[in-house]
Formats: sequence, structure tokens, C-alpha cells
Amino acid sequence: MIGILASVIDGILIGAVYGLAAMGLTLIWGVMNVINLAHGAIVVIGMFALYLIAHSLGLHPYGAVPLMIVFGFVVGIALYWIGVHRMIGRSELMSLLSTFALNMVLIGLGTAWWTTSPYNVQVSMPALSWRGYTFTGTHITAAVLAVVIAGLLYLLLYHTRIGKAVRAVATNREAAELCGIPTTQVLAMAFGLGVALAGVSGTLIATMFPFTVLSGEAYQLKSFVVTVLGGLGNPAGALMGGIALGLIEGLATPFMPVSWIPIVEFGLFVFCLIAFPRGIFSFSKA
Repeated sequence: MIGILASVIDGILIGAVYGLAAMGLTLIWGVMNVINLAHGAIVVIGMFALYLIAHSLGLHPYGAVPLMIVFGFVVGIALYWIGVHRMIGRSELMSLLSTFALNMVLIGLGTAWWTTSPYNVQVSMPALSWRGYTFTGTHITAAVLAVVIAGLLYLLLYHTRIGKAVRAVATNREAAELCGIPTTQVLAMAFGLGVALAGVSGTLIATMFPFTVLSGEAYQLKSFVVTVLGGLGNPAGALMGGIALGLIEGLATPFMPVSWIPIVEFGLFVFCLIAFPRGIFSFSKA
């Protein structure tokens, strides 16, 4: 029984990072109705950016988190102007094709530079022991940072003029333009924020697990599951959905092979689409 509880706690810690990754996906969807299929590649950018920073500059991985947020924001704005701006207002298929093209370009460049060999970032953090079970310090720290970043996003969206502009554009872009809000700049900034969240989630994941250029696909799929759980366009629901997904993984791991976990997750994905199309946590507002 204690072993199951320990597995659940560890799953919840990892789930908080899943939620942070999904917040980037759902923020972009909620503001501009764009499903970002480059999301997984952006998570990988965060992983390898941390690897380069830790090895080249000698910074502590967690000390690089603020730098990664700024870097991700700048990369996001660049990607917006390159592949998304002209798709705003067009059919969703156009934005899907555009972001999928960005995804393939990023993966291709990453494969050319780093191949598909596994990498890892060495992080030394004190672990927490409880009744013979050890919870790694990297999991605890990553979960705490994910919740803190999510809280900062909430403050940005609800307690700043920039956040009010983002929510106004998400609610009614035409009305926001009539009120004098520069909607194009707001959309670029929202995309940058979404990419920054995805990138910093990749940074936190890289402190916990080994990774390759192709690792982003798995986390992109998890982000879609979390987004459906939390409700499209609902960042707070995404965080709750991520924790719920981690809880489910923690509960399932002691009773079935790890290879069955994706089947459980996508079974849940289909169930939520049918039974809760607006998301289980759609009541939460972010």
C-alpha cells in the first residue's frame, strides 16, 4: 500500500510538469485558435538548450530556468512571424499544416546537429526519503517550479494590462481592435508565451529524464491528453489535467507494464472527448 502511495506521489510530481507543458499548448489555442503541432519540437528545444547552457556556460540547470523562459519567448515570437501570422483567421487546417511544417523543420535540424542519440543533464539535488521510499530531488524541484511558473502566468493574465489585452483578444479580437488594442502584437506575444511555457517544461523534463531529438512526440501527445482533460483554452485546467494524468500514471504503474500506460492515457483521451467535450476541469478559469 505504501509503495502504491509513493508511486502516486511521484506521478503527481511529474504530472505538474505535464500540466506546464500543456499550458503552452492550450494558451495558444485559446487566444488564436491555432493547434500548435510544433509543440513537441519546442519541448525538445528546451531540453537541448538546457544541455548546451549547462555544458557550455557551466550554469546550474535550475539557475538557467529564467534564461530559458526569455529564450523561449524570443523563439516563439520568431516562429509566430515565420509560420503562424499569415494563418491567423484562415481555416484550422492551414494552421495545422503550417505548424506541422515548423515541427518537421525543427526536428530535421535537430537530427542533423545532434543525431538521435540520447542525452542527459547531470543534476545533483538532495532526495527526500519516506518509509523506505526515495523521492528524487529533481522531481520535487521540477514540480515546485512548474507550479510557481503557472502561478506567475495567472498573475500576468489577471493582474496586468498585458494580460487583460491577451484575454480581450481571446474573447473577441474585432472588439479588441475597436478598443485600440494592437491585436497583432498581442497574438505574437501570446504565441511567445505559449512557446516559452513549452520550452521551460522541456527544460524541467531534461533534469528528470534522458532525452533525444525525437522525445518531443511523446510529450506532445501527453499535452493533447492534458488539454482535453483541462478544456481547450484553459491554462489552469491544463495544470489540473496534468496533475490528474500524473496521478493516473502513478496509479497504473504498479499494476501493469509501462508499455500499457499510453493505451490507458489515450483511452482516457477518447472517453473525455465523448463524455466531457469541454474538459473535465472546464469550470476552472485562467
